[in-house]
Amino acid sequence: MPPFIMAHGGAGPQAMSKAQRACLSDALAAGHAMLKQGWPALDAVEATIRVLEASGVFNAGVGSRLQLDGARRMDASIMEGHRLRAGAVAAIEGVRHPISAARLVMDRTAHVLLVGDAATRLARHFKLERQPPPGRVRRTGVRSACANEAARRTLRLFRELTGQSRGKGASVHRETVGALALDLAGGLAAGASTGGVGFMLPGRVGDSPLIGSGVYADNESGAVSMTGEGERIIRIAVAKEITDRLAAQASPVQAAGLVLRKLVRRVQGRAGTLVLAPDGRFAIRHSTRHMAAGYWGGRGSPVVRDRFK
Repeated sequence: MPPFIMAHGGAGPQAMSKAQRACLSDALAAGHAMLKQGWPALDAVEATIRVLEASGVFNAGVGSRLQLDGARRMDASIMEGHRLRAGAVAAIEGVRHPISAARLVMDRTAHVLLVGDAATRLARHFKLERQPPPGRVRRTGVRSACANEAARRTLRLFRELTGQSRGKGASVHRETVGALALDLAGGLAAGASTGGVGFMLPGRVGDSPLIGSGVYADNESGAVSMTGEGERIIRIAVAKEITDRLAAQASPVQAAGLVLRKLVRRVQGRAGTLVLAPDGRFAIRHSTRHMAAGYWGGRGSPVVRDRFK
């Protein structure tokens, strides 16, 4: 089976920036390089998301939005489709790569989800790289355009937090990141990482760290990574429903379309999804105006757009 990688940088009303396009391309290239070398899908998903978390131009990792009390609390999850192992963290603080903290929960504990201070302590126990304070984004191999835009976005965050831009229609950011991978052995994996939504209440948890809502992976059916309105995605358990439809022989395009339409019809929800079947068929669908996403099977260059049919 040829290896295949997919990634997204969120869905919503805003078009993708040049920096976000560049970062998605870099992330897809990093993930596919690992798959081509024989690494499992799980490692490729983690590596892909780490690039996006480090860029500062998405609402994940160092680019995560500030909450009402001025703190950054982040969520992430990761899942592999062979033994259905999964790990997740919610409301973790001070960690540069929440996706790697989620991987630690899966690999080093008997649990699936850790939250708050306990998740942060686990990350520090295993010496995960800490996140710099707001306003200081280090460049770590990601293109300089990403870091430059990160500085502009950090300034925008402080303006929003202090109310300087609320009267001008400050947006609710939904630039959650995620990835799917299919490896040479036919294994699937899925992951997601987010800083939540702008001005959310401390303690709020969205769909990204919830297995079956934000992500799901099963070698027998498929893999899904979601982005969008978390509260509404949770109410439909969207990721699991899409994989269930794949198991019932729906194509990725059919499964994604049916469930996204159900999300709109039942709870007036808007979202975007990556879907990858065990045979390599895939879909990128969204009910929002834009969805920053892309894919690559190794030929030519990674395909990255912000609108998909």
